[in-house]
Amino acid sequence: MDRAKDDRDILLVEDNPDDVELTMRAFEKSMVPNKVVVARDGVEALDYLFRAGSHKDRDPPRNPALVLLDLKLPKVDGLEVLKRMRKDDRTKTVPVVILTSSREETDVVTGYTSGANGYVRKPISFEEFVKTVTQLAQYWLSINEPAPDARGD
Repeated sequence: MDRAKDDRDILLVEDNPDDVELTMRAFEKSMVPNKVVVARDGVEALDYLFRAGSHKDRDPPRNPALVLLDLKLPKVDGLEVLKRMRKDDRTKTVPVVILTSSREETDVVTGYTSGANGYVRKPISFEEFVKTVTQLAQYWLSINEPAPDARGD
């Protein structure tokens, strides 16, 4: 992937430091040009998305190009973050891919019925994880045409 057509941030919502590091290394190895912002719990993710708390003056004030969302988060879980995003006009069309190690069928069903655009189980090996991240980035940042209101400009 040479260049993403969208220069907005990617929001990675993940509380496990090892998974954050792994994801950041995978994005670097895949040469994803977008800046990755990390939220380590559901409250921080919501603050970033809705420009509240420590993110009230964030610049640029646009929606992220993509949200990679873990399910098992402290404070507010990933499904609740997703539900709040889908209920708000400012974020209802922002692409959200659940990126989790959960193998529970109920999590898959609930994720999709709550408005997730995709559900990806974290691969075990680093090589497979890089491949997965590369494919996600290519699709969501280069191929997919975002909804006009997803930008949040």
